[in-house]
Amino acid sequence: MAEIAASTVMELRQRTGLGMMECKKALTECGGDLAKAEDLLRIKSGAKASKAASRIAAEGVIGLFVTPEAKVGAMIEVNCETDFVAKNDDFRAFAGEIAKLVAHHAVADVAALSALTLGSGETVETRRVALVQKIGENIALRRFVRREAKGRLASYVHGTKIGVLVDVTGGPDTLGKDIAMHVAAFKPITVEKSQVPADVVAKEREIALAQVAEDGKTGGMAAKIVEGKVNKAISAMTLSGQAFVKGDGKQTVEQLLKAQGASVNGFEIYVVGEGIEKKRDDFAAEVAAMAKV
Repeated sequence: MAEIAASTVMELRQRTGLGMMECKKALTECGGDLAKAEDLLRIKSGAKASKAASRIAAEGVIGLFVTPEAKVGAMIEVNCETDFVAKNDDFRAFAGEIAKLVAHHAVADVAALSALTLGSGETVETRRVALVQKIGENIALRRFVRREAKGRLASYVHGTKIGVLVDVTGGPDTLGKDIAMHVAAFKPITVEKSQVPADVVAKEREIALAQVAEDGKTGGMAAKIVEGKVNKAISAMTLSGQAFVKGDGKQTVEQLLKAQGASVNGFEIYVVGEGIEKKRDDFAAEVAAMAKV
């Protein structure tokens, strides 16, 4: 058959976003028919996406969007396999576009989100699969949150890996951003001590009891020491009890808010890959296995 023209390969590459060699191979299989080659790559695209889906995606970015009036915001974690892809412009734009979509549509779960239509007219899932084919890595929408503010929303993204939404009432406009930065740095689990889960409190008490027993303390004094340790540990987990990140270490967030006549109604924080077990390749084991073949 006639040689495939470079211009035809380039056109197929522009249509699909795939590599030159992959496009040339598809054109060769289809006798140079551009439409058939595009269909072939679309068929292979689905297969490639399915294969990639079995690989662990523990890297990624946080997509974040807040409406201009600061009343509705959304945050999403989109995962990939490598930090290299997490820096890809198309990948990062995808996360940002979805965050905006979540802010404007109150969907229940990732499945419902995946079925929504983007501004381009394609669904989120169609775009995701196309990115998998183009980039060559598994891409997953892991989780998202949508928040409607009681006060006003502020946001902060540290790099691309830590995202925060904070709902603040009162205080200057800059306060919300400062609090969001603090949350990203110190990662409190709640705003107030009363909101800390009972199992967390119980665990801290168990640790404190063991520490006091190790020191040989008993009786009423031991009980007071235990309660002191528990209160200190729980305070350190809460936004209100932590020393403000931009202060001198003496002023707590609670004191800062009180001084500025403000309050925090709640916050959300996402850390990319948190809780995902990353694959660790055992190179030595692989070499040993190959030696036995």
